Amino acid sequence: MTVESTAARKPRRSAGTKRTSASKSPGTSSPGPELVQLLTPEGKRVKNTENAVYDKYVADVTPEELRGLYRDMVLTRRFDAEATSLQRQGELGLWASLLGQEAAQIGSGRALRDDDYVFPTYREHGVAWCRGVDPTNLLGMFRGVNNGGWDPNSNNFHLYTIVIGAQTLHATGYAMGMAKDGADSAVIAYFGDGASSQGDVAESFTFSAVYNAPVVFFCQNNQWAISEPTEKQTRVPLYQRAQGYGFPGVRVDGNDVLACLAVTKWALERARNGEGPTLVEAYTYRMGAHTTSDDPTKYRADEEREAWEAKDPILRLRAYLESSNHADEGFFAELEAESEALGRRVREAVRAMPDPDHFAIFENVYADGHALVDEERAQFAAYQASFASESESGFAAGEGGN
Repeated sequence: MTVESTAARKPRRSAGTKRTSASKSPGTSSPGPELVQLLTPEGKRVKNTENAVYDKYVADVTPEELRGLYRDMVLTRRFDAEATSLQRQGELGLWASLLGQEAAQIGSGRALRDDDYVFPTYREHGVAWCRGVDPTNLLGMFRGVNNGGWDPNSNNFHLYTIVIGAQTLHATGYAMGMAKDGADSAVIAYFGDGASSQGDVAESFTFSAVYNAPVVFFCQNNQWAISEPTEKQTRVPLYQRAQGYGFPGVRVDGNDVLACLAVTKWALERARNGEGPTLVEAYTYRMGAHTTSDDPTKYRADEEREAWEAKDPILRLRAYLESSNHADEGFFAELEAESEALGRRVREAVRAMPDPDHFAIFENVYADGHALVDEERAQFAAYQASFASESESGFAAGEGGN
């Protein structure tokens, strides 16, 4: 199976979810005429006056860089598919797939500078890839053997945040601190359409606007907050919410990696120039389940998914590469082999992960230690030791009876 065909897999329809072709699923709302698009679903390059302000940010993208974006998306999808398989086989406790959102994550991730700082949720596997985080480190948390597996300051990529929307406040505070330090850097916070209804996000918008924080809020609107469609979250396009807080918002085609790259570069430039926050709404689609504990066939129509498969971000860029003669069959064949090797490496690494140290939970709670944590550690040590004592006692009693 080729990597691209992963997107074409269709979920089984659950009983009672059949819809006629004339019915309209809540998640198929029109993105509106304000969508920034530089690459059509057919792989055609778009250049017009409406996109001129963004087009210049990708005007000098080379064929090599385009192939790099394609490689990023393909390998990210392959890793994501392997993680889903590992969970189904009992190797992971849970997995949150990014299937269909590769362009939004790779485009925005490659717009960042090394000194920028990223605050993700728990689905930004493509952004983690762009920041140089080893994919196997992402899986340690979902396997339950570590609390994240990487040092956030090594890659300027914060640990995954499970609490919905909380990372936007972290990002805002961090950006405010950077501004006070006079740093020429920016912060980007990722969240989804469901998180946009959280109070933390509203507070982040308020503080970032009032303090002119150098932060980009990147909302991946995949149109479904688990089983809740965006129409149940807002009566206006999400990007328009920024107007009420006094900073700009823009909606971009989230399946167009070039547009996501350009718009994010523009927003980051504003932040670095002291122009304050920006809200970027990447209008995309979650082609898989919310997590592996979810069954999207219970609330989404097959017709909806099929319509979005035609807008697949990877196939879109491949069509452009082929029509522009920027990549040949040799490139695609080598990449396919590389993706399979990545899948094998990830699988082997996950299965080889050692069980965690039982006492690791007490590490890094406080920067300088704490008496209460020390007391809890001692109590836990005594509790663990009691099992060994009981085992030894039982063994001795058994010996005495022989």
